[in-house]
Amino acid sequence: MPPQHPQGWRKASYSGQDTNCVEVGRTHEGAAVRDTKDRAAGYFTTTGQQWDTFINAVKTNRFD
Repeated sequence: MPPQHPQGWRKASYSGQDTNCVEVGRTHEGAAVRDTKDRAAGYFTTTGQQWDTFINAVKTNRFD
């Protein structure tokens, strides 16, 4: 499979102009995540199922 090149990077609207957050981009298989203040450090990717599981955990306060 060819490398996944994330597209459509975005960060949470709550972060405003702050660079102390992460950005999420779309990939063919799921999502990519990178550090906004150190974009050159790269990113990691997840499958769609992994991303859905993570988002569900955030929404149900599993990390509190």
